[in-house]
Amino acid sequence: MGAVRTDSFDYVLPPSAIAQAAIEPRHDSRLLITSSLREIPFHGLPTLLDAGDLLVVNRTRVRAARLIGDREPSGGKTELLLTKRVDADRWEALVRPAKKVRAGTLVRCGSITAELMTDPSNSVVTVTLTSETEIEAAIADAGEIPLPPYFHGSLASPERYQTMFASAVGSSAAPTAALHFTDRVIADLTAKGVVIAEVELQIGLDTFRPMREGTVDDHVIHREKIIVGEETVDALGTARGAGRRVLAVGTTVVRALESASAGAGRIAPFEGETDLFITPDYRFRVVDAVLTNFHAPRTTLIVMIAAMLGDRWRTVYEHALRDGFRFLSFGDAMYIEIAR
Repeated sequence: MGAVRTDSFDYVLPPSAIAQAAIEPRHDSRLLITSSLREIPFHGLPTLLDAGDLLVVNRTRVRAARLIGDREPSGGKTELLLTKRVDADRWEALVRPAKKVRAGTLVRCGSITAELMTDPSNSVVTVTLTSETEIEAAIADAGEIPLPPYFHGSLASPERYQTMFASAVGSSAAPTAALHFTDRVIADLTAKGVVIAEVELQIGLDTFRPMREGTVDDHVIHREKIIVGEETVDALGTARGAGRRVLAVGTTVVRALESASAGAGRIAPFEGETDLFITPDYRFRVVDAVLTNFHAPRTTLIVMIAAMLGDRWRTVYEHALRDGFRFLSFGDAMYIEIAR
């Protein structure tokens, strides 16, 4: 896409615009239609869709990935934030305090023993986790759901940071565009004849990290595990054959669907990792429209939004800030139709 600087995707986000409470009911959040800058309540989403349109969600569930324990033999407190499962035994994690640990350090977190296999590099380590019980069950018992660092409010329950579709444990953060959905919205969509399908993308923390100074082409995109199953591929084929639209719920679903089609000419079942970086010169193959929240400055997510809206993304974000829309994970949403 040429030498476009990362600061081209920067903007001023006042702390007051970041949502610090989870609105109830979820579907009472605001939905900005970017083509007209018109606003409707999120529960009005079914009015934007037609019978036969396909809505695709991410079924990932946030892991209780924040483990706090004691170092041995010193007894000092240590936090491990699991960001990715590398294989059956090894995990990637952020560690604090990084200066107090090194390869070989043991951390006891409830029934889990974590052994650092590497020295910290930018606070990132590889660890092995062992427990007398199945490790995912042990993590769920010993760990905490890692809420976003910019969220300083409180939740009535950790489940408020899970979507209603969450069934496959594996992410470090929630696919926040889906946090707005409720049984009422799904019932109204189904009654209208909208078809719902699922994919899985395991969200890592790199998704939200700001890009460094330099050009967008210099940025190394994160890799995330995706699963696009045969049932979803069949649903996509049916929608396409009938001339209906495909609506992706969140940027994670966009990456999953577009990755399953990249280089193939058509979408096919896929399970593996993706490093697809959607930049403004990208040609969308599968997705026609996107539901997404308002993202932090200078992130790869903003770059993706620019691929959908062009330079008009600034107009949309400036309008949202002026009109008091709530930003980031527990904020409001926008509906984007992708120009072909």
